[in-house]
Amino acid sequence: QVQVVESGGGLVEAGGSLRLSCAASGTIFSINAMGWYRQAPGKQRELVAHIANGPYIHYADSVKGRFTISRDVAKNTVYLQMNSLKPEDTAVYYCKVVVLRALNEYDYWGQGTQVTVSS
Repeated sequence: QVQVVESGGGLVEAGGSLRLSCAASGTIFSINAMGWYRQAPGKQRELVAHIANGPYIHYADSVKGRFTISRDVAKNTVYLQMNSLKPEDTAVYYCKVVVLRALNEYDYWGQGTQVTVSS
């Protein structure tokens, strides 16, 4: 199977920066896309940034110009550089990996990493 592990969360003051990492391992023949989602208390999980083969990159409007997603294909790793953090960025951040296997796509999620931005 596939394991997805995030790291890099923590507590930071508003205006600060954090870098999240997500590594996928296991039976992986091809990764079609990797992405970051977040879920704040009482809210639905939402897309933050997504990077697919091409590369095709998409950001949520709320993070454009502040967050940068990047990917190391050889290491099956995706990063999220978060700058100019705001209290409203506080959430659990989840990594999703889309694996291609036998012409089908399968989603794998990490356990999440907490990001807390203090005002």
